[in-house]
Amino acid sequence: MTRINANPFALSPAQLLAACMVVPLSAAAWSAHAEEHGFVEDATANILARNFYFNRDFRQDSAAQSKQEEWAQGFLLQAQSGYTQGTVGVGVDIVGMLGVKLDSGPGRSNSGLLPTQDDGSSADEFSRAGAVGKIRLSKTELKVGELFPELPIAMRNDARLLPQSYQGGMLTSRELEGLTLYTGQFRSASQRNESGHADLAANGIAGVTSDRFNYAGAEYRFNAERTMIGLWQSQLENIYQQRFYNLVHKQKLGDWSLSANVGLFTGEDDGSARAGTLDNKSLTSLFGAGYGGHTISAGYQRMYGDNDALLLSGASTPLVNDIQVRNFIFAGERSWQARYDYNFAALGIPGLTTFARYVSGDNVKLAKGGEGHEWERDLDITYVLQSGPLKNLAVRWRNAMVRSSFGADIDENRLILAYTIPLK
Repeated sequence: MTRINANPFALSPAQLLAACMVVPLSAAAWSAHAEEHGFVEDATANILARNFYFNRDFRQDSAAQSKQEEWAQGFLLQAQSGYTQGTVGVGVDIVGMLGVKLDSGPGRSNSGLLPTQDDGSSADEFSRAGAVGKIRLSKTELKVGELFPELPIAMRNDARLLPQSYQGGMLTSRELEGLTLYTGQFRSASQRNESGHADLAANGIAGVTSDRFNYAGAEYRFNAERTMIGLWQSQLENIYQQRFYNLVHKQKLGDWSLSANVGLFTGEDDGSARAGTLDNKSLTSLFGAGYGGHTISAGYQRMYGDNDALLLSGASTPLVNDIQVRNFIFAGERSWQARYDYNFAALGIPGLTTFARYVSGDNVKLAKGGEGHEWERDLDITYVLQSGPLKNLAVRWRNAMVRSSFGADIDENRLILAYTIPLK
C-alpha cells in the first residue's frame, strides 16, 4: 500500500488527554450563549474506552508464527456539534484516538491491535485525530473530513482496538419520505492499527492503489419500514467498479419474527485496469426466525467469476459469511451458515446475550489447481451491566475455531471490555 505523508493529526497521549478535557470545558463555556437548538445545545461528546485481549493460536505444523497474543487499551474521543440556526446549518465533529500497548512480545505481534514496527515488534502506542466539517440544508447533509462510513460498499472495520476511517466527503439526502440518497468520494484510508493515511487498495491485490473511491446509492424503505430495497454503484478508480443490489425484509407472524436479507455484488475491472482483468459476482443471503429469546438463522453465500470478492482493503462487508476470522470470499467458493442466538432477557437476565455460528465453505479455486474447503465455528457471549457505578460496561468473549485445507488452522479468543464515558 502506498504511504502518504505522516498523519498531521497524529497526537501524543498527553495531547489526546488534554483534548478530552478541553472539549467538555469549551462546550460549557459556549452554552451560555446558545439558543434552544443550535451548534452547542445539540452537541454531544463522549469517550469510548476499549480494553482488548487478543489470542490467535496457529495450529498447522507449517505455521510461520505459532501464535499472536497481545493486550491493549484504546480510547476513542468523539465530539459532535449541532448545527447553527438558519436555512443552512453548519457544524463540526472532532475525533481523537489513542491505542496503548499493555502486553506483547517477540513472536506474538501482528495481531492487528497495534502497529507492527520494522523489527517485528509492536509499537508502544499510536494515535490519530481528525475533524469533519458538515453542512445541512433541509434534510440533506454534507460531511467532509475524517469519516467512519457504514455503507455496504464501504463499511469501516471496527473489529480491533480502534476503528478504520476514511478521508473524503459524503452527501446524504432524505428529502423524500422513505428514500435515502447517497453519494461521495474517499481519497485515502487509515487502517485500524495505523496513525497515518494511505492510498486506497483492493483486498488481496498487492502493489496497486488508487486515490479515488467514488460511490452513489439509494435505499427505499416501505411497508411501514419493514422492507428495504438498496441499489449502489461504486468505483475504485482504475482498479474495479461494482454494483450492489440488496433486499431486506422483516415480518411478524403471530409470536414469530421473520427476517430475510439478500444481496448481490457484481464487479469488474475499471479504467486502466491496474490490477488486470477482474470478474466477480457475490451472492449473499441470510434468513432468520425468532421466537421469545430464541433466533435461528440460515445463510448461503456464493462467489462467481474468476476472482475473489471485490472490496476495499481492510473494510468490513455486508456479506453474511464475513465473520470473526474468515470471510469465505475466494473465487468459486460456496458457503453455508447455521446460527443460533439467545437473549437471556427472556429468562429475566437482561443484558446477557449469546450466539453460536458455524460456516462451511467449499469449491474454492486454488491457484495451484484443485479445490479447497474450510470451516469456522464461533461462540460469542456478551454481558452489559444494567445498574451500579459501571452501568453499561460491556464485557464480551469471542471464541473461534478455523480449519482449512489450503490456509491457516486457527484457534482464537478475544476478550473485550468497553465503556462509554459521556462528556456532554
